[in-house]
Order: sequence, then C-alpha cells, then structure tokens
Amino acid sequence: MTAYPPSWYAATAHTAPPRPALDGSVDCDVAVIGGGYTGLSSALALARAGHDVRLIEAAKIGWGASGRNGGQAIPGLRKGAAELIDQFGEAPARALNAIGDRARDHFWDLIARENIDCDARRGHVQAAAHPADMAHLRAEITAYQRLGGTGTPVIVEKPDLPAHIASAAYHGGLFDPGAGHVHPLKLALGLATAAERAGAVLHEDTAATAISGATVTTSRGQLRARTVILACDGGIGALAPDLARKVMAVGNSIIATEPLGDMAAKLLPSDAAVADTRFVLDYFRRSADGRLLFAGGEKYLPGAPANVPAFVRPHMLRVFPQLKDARIDYGWSGDVTITLSRFAEVGRRGDVIHAHGYSGQGVMLGCLMGTLIAEALAGNGATFDRLAALPTPAFPGGALLRTPLHVAGMLWYALRDRL
Repeated sequence: MTAYPPSWYAATAHTAPPRPALDGSVDCDVAVIGGGYTGLSSALALARAGHDVRLIEAAKIGWGASGRNGGQAIPGLRKGAAELIDQFGEAPARALNAIGDRARDHFWDLIARENIDCDARRGHVQAAAHPADMAHLRAEITAYQRLGGTGTPVIVEKPDLPAHIASAAYHGGLFDPGAGHVHPLKLALGLATAAERAGAVLHEDTAATAISGATVTTSRGQLRARTVILACDGGIGALAPDLARKVMAVGNSIIATEPLGDMAAKLLPSDAAVADTRFVLDYFRRSADGRLLFAGGEKYLPGAPANVPAFVRPHMLRVFPQLKDARIDYGWSGDVTITLSRFAEVGRRGDVIHAHGYSGQGVMLGCLMGTLIAEALAGNGATFDRLAALPTPAFPGGALLRTPLHVAGMLWYALRDRL
C-alpha cells in the first residue's frame, strides 16, 4: 500500500483501515474520482441520497492538498464581498456571498453531525501586513454586511491585536469567529468513514486512466456508472486536458515546531488561525499538541523546496522572533491549485461533473461541494449552476509558456508586497 509523505499530519492522524484497490469491472450509479474533500463529500452526500457510489483514489485518502494544507477553514469564494460587488453588481454578489456563508454553516454542522474528530477550532484573523490594509478590511466588513452576510466579522485595532497574535509584524486585522482551523488529514479520513457509513465503497491505490462517457477505466478494472464526479484537482491531467489548462499548481510548504508548552498559548492567545493580507501570504496556527504550524515563502512552481524547514523558518522568525531557538520537527510540501480568476472551476459536461481549483478556499467550499452536486443530480442545481457560471478562463501561454507567464505575474505581486 502507498504510504503518506512524512508530515506532522501523517504522524498524528488516526489509523485508517486499508481500502483495497478496485479489481475487475463494477457497475454503480456514481463513480467518484479523487479522495479529497470534494470527492469524499460527494460520496457522502450521494450515498445518503440513496445512490450506489464507488470512489477511487490513486494513492490514499487525503493524499493531496486535502491532507497537507494549512488547515485554515475560511468562508467565502476567495474574492471578498467588495470585489464581488465590483465585478458582478449587488444582486449577483449577494447570491454568491450567501454561498460562502452556507459553506461555513455546512462545515461546522458536518463535523458535528458526523462526529469527525479533526481538532476543529473556531476563529480566524486576517492580519494587516501594511497600515493601509486596515482600510481595505474595514471596507470588506461594510460590503459583507451590505450583502446580507450572516457572519459576525469584526475589526481588531492594532492595540487589541495581542489578544490574538504576539507579534509586532502586523497593524491590526479582521477577526472572524465563523472561520477556524482543523487537522486536514483527520478531516479527510473522517469524511471517508462517514461516506462508508452511508454506504459508499472506497478504493485506494486505484488511478483512473481514462473516462469515456460515464465509464472510468483504471489499470485493474472499470467503473461503469451513470454519472462520474471528477474531483482530482491538480491530478486532473490527461483525464480532461482542457480543464487542466484552467488550473495552475502552486507549491505550499509548512513547518511544525517542537511542542512549545506555555509559549504556544502566548504566541496565539485566542487559538485563532492567522493569515496575513499579502498576495504571497504567510499563514499559521497552533496545533492541538502545542506546536506552531507555519506556512510561508515565495515558491511559484509545484514541488517541494530542497530543505523545507530552511525555506520557511526565516518567514516564521520575521513574525515570531521569539522562536529563534525553537526546534523544527517537521517540514512538508504539497501543491494547491489556483485558477486565473480565483473562482473554483465547476461544471457539468454530459455525464461528467467536475469541481476543482479552489484557490486556497477548499476546506469549507470543498466540503460543501458534495452537497451541491447531490442537489444538482436531484434536479435542484441552482447553487451549483451559479458557481458553474463564474468565469474561469484558461491560463495564457499554452503548454510551454503558461508557467513562465504565471511566475512572472507572481513575482510582480511579491514585489508589491514589499513596497
């Protein structure tokens, strides 16, 4: 069986039962490709709706971004309320904003309903990296309230920030009690258990090699279905080359310090997760065992740095110089996918439904997506269709130039972060 790449998540996740590879040809109602949040939430929602569901995962459940991400559960569609109003006008923005609120409520309800033990904690701070960012955060709350948002985000002025973050690096922030953080691999494994409890059958070490109509071919058999859910995010590759051109993989690196004892609570007194306002952002949180989990650094290509701790540590020390003597116990990387518009790429083509490219918002939105897909298959697809209508153009440049052009753009925004 495939083993998880080393990480603090893999070292502390629950022991999962082996899930055998698909062997032979099987008929089912729904074939799900991908064992991340989108695929697992789809398997759960569709099995609960009475469908015969089979899910295949090329490696192990939660192998990709769903088991390696920063664990930050943030509502919304990546673009804030003010940007939605500017781009679409107030009425469409109100409907899109409501999807973000629904994803938030669904997420916490899902964890409670399915009794998923994933170290879930509420609270998130968006920290202002520059003084001018505070005006943007205030405007965002005003726009969110204008759209009828049901959350209760509040501004944290700089003198009050030590209640959340023991760092001089920031100039205030926005605190959202409806956001939070989780152990991402535990969340994925908990979703898998819930899906199996609902009647779905899950197969690991089973890579899809082709899709024809609603038939999924693997190296050891086929799934003959009525509907296929394509939920493999950055692994979409040759299964749908035209969709693959709409996403770009970006490297994500995280370190975990040694257990910090009382220092952990001093660094982050409210136990809120934190992400700053830079385009190339730093984000961090406390772990359940008192470590600091910190992600940062400017890497614009997929794949891991040669030495993850050495790559990320300087960014951690810029925020928390008091950790200069702290040991780094774990360092790992993974790829997340973004779209050019930063909206998720969602749609339906014949018997195949796809959803991927969450651009950093996949924890809550990916967990909602299964419910939206189940609604669409039941004939109530208004919310799914609203997301599917969002613009997600292909990255420019073709196979040879798309990555260099993207890197050039990221370098420009990284330069702006420093100004």
